[in-house]
Amino acid sequence: MRDRGAMKEKGQYLLAFGVVASMLFVVGFPPFVIFFFGIFAYFLLRMFTAGSKSETREIFEFYLSANEILRDDDRRWYAFEIYDCIRRGDEIVSRMKTAPPLVYFALGALQNKAGSHKAAISNLAHVIENPASDELAFVSPSPELQSYVRVLRKIEREPADAPLTSAAVRALERARKLRGKTLLEDSRVKFSAIPVVVEPQLALLSKENYDDGNDFAEHSASDHPKAAPIDVAFKENGSTNGRQAKNNSNEDQYVDRKTISEVLHDIYDKNVQ
Repeated sequence: MRDRGAMKEKGQYLLAFGVVASMLFVVGFPPFVIFFFGIFAYFLLRMFTAGSKSETREIFEFYLSANEILRDDDRRWYAFEIYDCIRRGDEIVSRMKTAPPLVYFALGALQNKAGSHKAAISNLAHVIENPASDELAFVSPSPELQSYVRVLRKIEREPADAPLTSAAVRALERARKLRGKTLLEDSRVKFSAIPVVVEPQLALLSKENYDDGNDFAEHSASDHPKAAPIDVAFKENGSTNGRQAKNNSNEDQYVDRKTISEVLHDIYDKNVQ
């Protein structure tokens, strides 16, 4: 069945290429130009289809890993394994414009198991309480979503071709239907029970400390007499008067001194006598 569908798809591509090549040949294009145009179109088509197939494969691989972790059995998972699966789901959601609702549910359930309840509430509420996340609301799908749905329907029609993937999809859909609301409420209860750490109001504390310092300074100033200005004035006046007295004494030493001409005149008179 799968080979028949692949052959049918390739036949449609060959038919379209034959029609376009015939039209170009009738118009007058050389055969080698048509040949190279066909090769270019083939590789371009393979490039786009390979990208969509790769994204679709990543989604179903994520389903397999998520179902193994969420399954109720005796296996004990390491935290880094759960977070690695969560990272892959986050990449799918961020890369696809319209990710499938089952991806959001699986991602939210994994976050609930890991204890990331804030992120779990966001993803679970999106798929459970948001009417726009229902499959019937996707009227204009993206190419990635169309490729995903095409592979999903093939798996549902022929589960024997991919038994593990088919079982994982059915288990996740069943858990979404039966345990979706329970997981959402559990994350909300646990998230509300997380103690909120109140950060100290640094600005308020600094203002209070500043006010206390002002009060202390005021009390200290009121307890002691304001003698500082008088002392300063006294010191300034004392130092000024001392400096003036010193200058006056220095000036008095030179008051009775004669000028150089007078001294020379006296010496000359003595020599003459």
